Amino acid sequence: MIRASFNDNWQFRPKVNPFAELAGSAVPFEPVTVPHDAMITRDRAATMDGAATGYFPGGAYEYRKTFFAPEEHRGKRVMLEFEGVYRDATVFLNGNYAGQRPYGYSRFFIDADRFLRFGENNEVRVECRTHQDSRWYSGAGIYRDTWLLVGEVVRISPDGVHLTTPDIDTERAVVEVATTIENDSIDIRTVELVTEIRDAAGTVVASDTAPITVQPREPVIARRRLYVRDPSLWSPDSPALYTCAVSVADIDAVEVDFGIRSLRLDPEHGLRINGETIKLRGACVHHDNGPLGAATFAQAEERRVRLLKNAGFNAIRMSHHPMSTAMLDACDRLGMLVVDEAFDMWTWGKNPFDYSLNFPEWWERDIEAMVAKDHNHPSVVFYSLGNEIPETGSATGAMWGRRLAEKVRALDDTRFLTNAINNLLALLPDLAALRSENSGINTLMADSGFDVNAVAGSELVTTRTAESYSVLDVAGMNYSEIRYATDRTLFPNRIILGTETFPARIDDNWRLVKQHGHVIGDFTWTGWDYLGEVGIGRPQYSTTDTPHPTFTAPYPYLLAGCGDLDITGHRLPASYYREIVFGLRVQPYLAVQRPQHHGKTVMSSRWAWSDAIAGWTWPGHESAPIIVEVYSAADEVELLLNGRSLGRQSVGEQHRFRTEFEITYEPGELLAIAYRAGVESGRDILRTATAPVVLRATPDRPVITADVGDLAYITFTLVDAAGTMHTAADRPVRVEVSGDGMLIGFGSADPSNTERFDATVRHTYQGRALAVVKPTAPGDIRLTADAPDCAPVEVLVTVEKPDRRPRLMPSFGLPEPGARVAPNS
Repeated sequence: MIRASFNDNWQFRPKVNPFAELAGSAVPFEPVTVPHDAMITRDRAATMDGAATGYFPGGAYEYRKTFFAPEEHRGKRVMLEFEGVYRDATVFLNGNYAGQRPYGYSRFFIDADRFLRFGENNEVRVECRTHQDSRWYSGAGIYRDTWLLVGEVVRISPDGVHLTTPDIDTERAVVEVATTIENDSIDIRTVELVTEIRDAAGTVVASDTAPITVQPREPVIARRRLYVRDPSLWSPDSPALYTCAVSVADIDAVEVDFGIRSLRLDPEHGLRINGETIKLRGACVHHDNGPLGAATFAQAEERRVRLLKNAGFNAIRMSHHPMSTAMLDACDRLGMLVVDEAFDMWTWGKNPFDYSLNFPEWWERDIEAMVAKDHNHPSVVFYSLGNEIPETGSATGAMWGRRLAEKVRALDDTRFLTNAINNLLALLPDLAALRSENSGINTLMADSGFDVNAVAGSELVTTRTAESYSVLDVAGMNYSEIRYATDRTLFPNRIILGTETFPARIDDNWRLVKQHGHVIGDFTWTGWDYLGEVGIGRPQYSTTDTPHPTFTAPYPYLLAGCGDLDITGHRLPASYYREIVFGLRVQPYLAVQRPQHHGKTVMSSRWAWSDAIAGWTWPGHESAPIIVEVYSAADEVELLLNGRSLGRQSVGEQHRFRTEFEITYEPGELLAIAYRAGVESGRDILRTATAPVVLRATPDRPVITADVGDLAYITFTLVDAAGTMHTAADRPVRVEVSGDGMLIGFGSADPSNTERFDATVRHTYQGRALAVVKPTAPGDIRLTADAPDCAPVEVLVTVEKPDRRPRLMPSFGLPEPGARVAPNS
């Protein structure tokens, strides 16, 4: 089927009661382009239940679009594809109910041709709503891409090409291509199926032609085996991709990118890709894109994947819902392994109006949607059935787990299955028994450092979760590293993945991952900071009023504050520490704790890092005590301030890869030198920024394209004349965009503020801010910016035509010349 973008010319408004509208209380529509997040522009408020979603309110929303259906498409199959609508979407075509999808993360299709008026304008309307149904910032509305599909009565089904590589060696790879062909005519049809495999250069490396006979209303699967000589194998270090082109005579054609790679799994060697053992250096991520909210653009997803990989991660766990197609494509291209997760709840709700209300009726269709989306992506190695499902500690929960597992295996048996089980939550039905099991359990549960692990290692967990783990290929464990060693003996066939772990424990966790063959990786919470669950990773200090840490923070907190990278993509000290623990960084890393908190008793949550930043500019704290952190895998580090040695201290794995120096703050130059066996192995330096403050604007790319989903990211920094970051000189930055683009997001990593992401003025945070610009046509985008006491800056981004001509049908989605279009009201 021909697939055309359907993103343009939408209109949007909050959903109104039709009786109120008849009474004159109509809310006007406003034009929007999807992907669009209806929630990110709502005013936040200090509501009692708003911490989970960043104090953004819920609501009901309505989208509509008018488009022309040409007469020549009468008798063809016309479908609408929605990659994601949050949540409880209902679709109407010309006022007729056309379909719905309760789950906000599933891609779904609407059969449109039966409702269309050919030769006329048509209206599609989408209603959706969100209210107390998420534990994080969900966003709302049509937040992912939309597509229009047009095909003949005989055609290749959407998602109708499935590729597997069942047999691979150095000389050749077998590629099995299973193509589903549909026939909606009244005749038996015999068509010629042509299949080609092309390498990255476009050269045909294998081909096949075969006749296929299709009965009316009886889809057939045409399964062909092709042989690729001297295959280039896909792996995280070498993500080689091929293209499979399938055509049915001159009727239909589909192209699918895929990779050739083998997967093996056992308790001794762990996970092997193409025969080589690989340990997963994993990042859990939520789906929001920071200043863009939940709106999912291809370039935003690719940027996240690229920056996470540059930070040392080789795997992403999408938490806790299916990953977008755009991010899967980026993972394929960049070599990032994926754990794609189905649900955050099954039958037990975690919020009053969440998906548990729909799960019993819809789970099977949503599993089918996830697998259909993921099937051809070589980056997808695991399907996760869920996250912290309380039912997993019960017999009925194990029954549900088996049901889901077998459904996935029936659809795709080429990947492995896991389930991110929180062993504490799995005991919710048995808390009374847990308390009586050991008189010290309550004390351990109250201990902010060890409670979850202590419970996870209990005999009660061993017995209650045994069946739920047994239905899986890999036991996904959240915050349960205490089981890694013991389960090797208790369950010799059990393979374990740390699906969620505390960031500050990565040194101990990674030692266990390296030590045990049956433990295949670690996924930190989180790789990238996110909206909602506000303040779980914020630094907290003991006071008389708050002697214990709190899970979330009060309004106006906005961010969780627990990512290795902040919401703008800037790497934080925890990221460099992790890179050192992974063995990927030789140089030491300097970070400095904020001197205003010196001497206070830290009581942060287990998701928090210290309050250190990579800065040596602390005006007003001259001669005050300050703590300098140094991370390194070397034997020892020496700290020098303005050329004076302040001594050497041991570091490295035996000292958790870190040490601290308590010194007196003095502006100038701070230098750390690492030594191995007495020989310098690397150094890191921080300098004090000096006046005057300079505003700098840097685009991520000087040239972008007008492709669907492309964006330009412009980073603003406050620096001195030498380029040193002014972390203590924050000020408002005002931007203006002209030319062939528009500003769609502007913000900083400030975890607590009342500024909006759709504003044109934002304060920097620790010297940084980020603007996101969307192209509107080929040409030039001009961005100008100014800040108090700084010279204005200008950035020019060139927008080129798409690299290749998309297969579009211009007569759909846009009105024909002279056609009447309904007014925008």
